[in-house]
Amino acid sequence: MRKFLSFIFFFSFFNSYSQVNEWQMAPVPIKTIWADSVDPAHPLPEYPRPQMQRAGWTNLNGLWQYKILPVSGSQQIPSSFDGKILVPFCIESALSGVGKTVGKDSVLWYHTTFTVPGKIKGKRVLLHFGAVDWRAQIFINAVNAGSHEGGYDPFSFDITDLLKKGSTQQLDISVWDPTDKGYQPRGKQVVKPGGIWYTAVTGIWQTVWLETVSETYIGSVRQTPDVDKGQLKVEAAVQNFQQGDEIRFTALKGNEVVAEKTGSKATEILSLANPHLWSPDDPFLYDLKIAVIRKGKVVDEVKSYFAMRKISVAADKKGIQRMMLNDHFLFQFGPLDQGWWPDGLYTAPTDAALQYDLRMTKEMGLNMIRKHVKVEPARWYYYCDLMGIMVWQDMPSGDLGNHWEPYPGILRNQTDKDRSPESENDYKKEWTAIMNSLYNFPCIVVWVPFNEAWGQFKTGEIVQLTMHNDPTRLVNSASGGNYYDVGNIIDLHNYPDPAMPEPSLFGKTRAIVLGEFGGLGLPLDGHTWQQKSWGYQSFSTNDSMFRRYSSMIRRIEDFISIGLSAAVYTQTTDVEGEVNGFMTYDRKVLKMPLEKLRTVNKRLYDIFKE
Repeated sequence: MRKFLSFIFFFSFFNSYSQVNEWQMAPVPIKTIWADSVDPAHPLPEYPRPQMQRAGWTNLNGLWQYKILPVSGSQQIPSSFDGKILVPFCIESALSGVGKTVGKDSVLWYHTTFTVPGKIKGKRVLLHFGAVDWRAQIFINAVNAGSHEGGYDPFSFDITDLLKKGSTQQLDISVWDPTDKGYQPRGKQVVKPGGIWYTAVTGIWQTVWLETVSETYIGSVRQTPDVDKGQLKVEAAVQNFQQGDEIRFTALKGNEVVAEKTGSKATEILSLANPHLWSPDDPFLYDLKIAVIRKGKVVDEVKSYFAMRKISVAADKKGIQRMMLNDHFLFQFGPLDQGWWPDGLYTAPTDAALQYDLRMTKEMGLNMIRKHVKVEPARWYYYCDLMGIMVWQDMPSGDLGNHWEPYPGILRNQTDKDRSPESENDYKKEWTAIMNSLYNFPCIVVWVPFNEAWGQFKTGEIVQLTMHNDPTRLVNSASGGNYYDVGNIIDLHNYPDPAMPEPSLFGKTRAIVLGEFGGLGLPLDGHTWQQKSWGYQSFSTNDSMFRRYSSMIRRIEDFISIGLSAAVYTQTTDVEGEVNGFMTYDRKVLKMPLEKLRTVNKRLYDIFKE
């Protein structure tokens, strides 16, 4: 046994050492401190789905093979490859080890092999993808397993029937992504980066993983809190549910069971006595377990969590509509958060890096984040839940055309864009998938379908779709975009100084917010992506930047008293050529003193109280 264990240790050590030698970062102007912590044998090893956990899973991240082929010659699985790529980092990123552009005229192929863990007789094997940008075709042992279009929503396939006898299975994936040459949602990605537009992201950019489940298993769970009634509605979608099976729903506060129901119904209401409410100051989370029971035995069980919190709009004593958290006005203030990394682009180098931006947001005295035209991995929202950070979730923009112009600082009232039926359908399909995949995260309090009229179309219809899909959250129909009398919020963008829509015109019908302002720029030697950089207003010292920032916050204090419900400062970090972040792009420098920032920011929460 000792010799066997020694062999296992040697093999594991040799395998890890070999993978380290096969991978190195591609050249990059700057990098974060976490880049050196990336383990090519085990990149991003953390469990990828905190809202629905099982024990039987295998992480497939690591060194795969890749090949770039012209679209015309890419129909067959390649027999040879160009080299190694570190999954889940996109091929354009330094951490992928490749650093190449693909473009609309080429297809990116991935190849790897994997071993199905343990005995699978009587089990199903699911292959999960966190996100792949954009059109992906999946092959298991050279057989087509399915396809998916959408760069921001997770998807999976049941691959059980495609597995062959023996331990080693083959996985091949083809990806085509037109970036800004197509109509699909793509956020700020462009082929030629510059200004507010950033490097393209192609292919896999979130964790790929296997899950082994029973023949009867819980496919999804939907959780809806009702603070007014002190209840949680839980809906479970169970595959292969059989007559006589039961589902048990258990809510726990620590180790104490506070509500439980067992029966044949896939939907139950759990009543909670004196529910502990979630807020930025007290982000309390309940645990939740859902189990399928057959003849007294648990066939499948998943672990989750939930929070009791309510987001609404209601009039204050002056009749001005205010954004309310748990029926109380709390001013929402936070950064425009782009979620880009110099070394990983769309993907944080490590889980610690993913947490860092959120921890700094809290330490700066901010209570909200606007996640800007991007969707993050599930763990990002999990940490927002844990830390008590409210999130406004943007839909990644697409089909912008050539009509975009700098925002003039007034409410737009233009005509919606005409998009093709294919473009409209793609938007609706992915927006619905994004909302469904993020529905259970209590941190999300606002959906933002459009930003600054970028591809904005059929606004009323899209707002109705959003509200119908999720009536429990607020809808900011178009942050800084075309104005229509729909949704819960009227949103103005103004740079650099704060401003607000006129309360007498808008405040009686919708909450008033400042969706973007600031953008104060401070380039720091050794921490910039490129030599030529910009901000909406440039500074040369930390002190001068902080004085300007403080004056802006004082102006917002005045706006709160007359009706402003929220404000979003641009931005969390520098991004490529932009140097208008609280932090540098490499996250190594906070540009203004932390204590001073926290002090001035926290004043905003005490200005207006009912």
